[in-house]
Amino acid sequence: MPIATPEVYAEMLDRAKAGGFAYPAINVTSSQTLNAALRGFAEAESDGIIQVSTGGAEYLSGSTVKDMVTGATALAEYARVVAAKYPVTVALHTDHCPKDKLDGYMRPLLDISIERVNKGLEPLFQSHMWDGSAVPLDENLEIAKELLDKCAKARVIMEMEIGVVGGEEDGIVGEINEKLYTTPEDALATAEAVGLGEKGRYMLAATFGNVHGVYKPGHVKLRPGVLKEIQDAVGAKYGKDKPFDLVFHGGSGSLLEEIHEAISYGVVKMNIDTDTQYAFTRPIADHMFRNYDGVLKVDGEVGNKKTYDPRSYGKAAEAGMAARVVEACQHLKSAGTKIS
Repeated sequence: MPIATPEVYAEMLDRAKAGGFAYPAINVTSSQTLNAALRGFAEAESDGIIQVSTGGAEYLSGSTVKDMVTGATALAEYARVVAAKYPVTVALHTDHCPKDKLDGYMRPLLDISIERVNKGLEPLFQSHMWDGSAVPLDENLEIAKELLDKCAKARVIMEMEIGVVGGEEDGIVGEINEKLYTTPEDALATAEAVGLGEKGRYMLAATFGNVHGVYKPGHVKLRPGVLKEIQDAVGAKYGKDKPFDLVFHGGSGSLLEEIHEAISYGVVKMNIDTDTQYAFTRPIADHMFRNYDGVLKVDGEVGNKKTYDPRSYGKAAEAGMAARVVEACQHLKSAGTKIS
């Protein structure tokens, strides 16, 4: 059962929270980056989450097709086949879906899962993210209520975001300002609007200074204590310890102690994209520079087919990204915790 059932996915998140670790959620954009993520999880003996953004799904469908649902569906079906060969369990997730793409991405994918569930099958994906960070909180929560109801019918966990992640990802730009820090009032309003699991399970991407993109260690000014404040405020009102399953976005450049502090406050999922992109591309660049006269037909020569065969550098790219996934599992303390 390499692709988690809804029940196993819930167990995975519960185990992470109780055990003080988080799952790396690896963004993929191709079959090969998916294979690299699976390889990394297997080598780390960690279960994990594989996710695809709107841009990643569009890319997966083909550069002339550009259909997000087609790309996401193809990824999910391919993952079901290849993941069966790995001794770990993974969940499939769709990343950041803003309001203007709901009708072209998250809602149609939920419809597919509802149809599958009604036929006695498992949902296509195990979780979906609604990114309402660009709209006012009241509107964000109204849309979240509608989507959470649909997710519950599809046996899918919803992820939602309150506050704003700075930087840019797939055309979604977050300004660097006070909105980078979720407030206890935001969290209380969220619990009142969508409940704490009784209306459907969800994960919460609360922000504490997170920024998408590439930064040197120490540049990103995180305040993990914000997560404790919102957990304590909502927990005190509802009589629950760490009531939210939290998600950490924009972690590149974060200090390891900041990551571990965030996990201690209930983070169960951390998105990894920028770092694995570089880890995939770096070996390709090395291959091209070392073999320039083989990958190029220089001065009328014929080149070297063994070096311009995509498999030659693709294998190196996969290995490089897999190693970075292992590192992520070690940093998030999920290494060695697989269920099976």
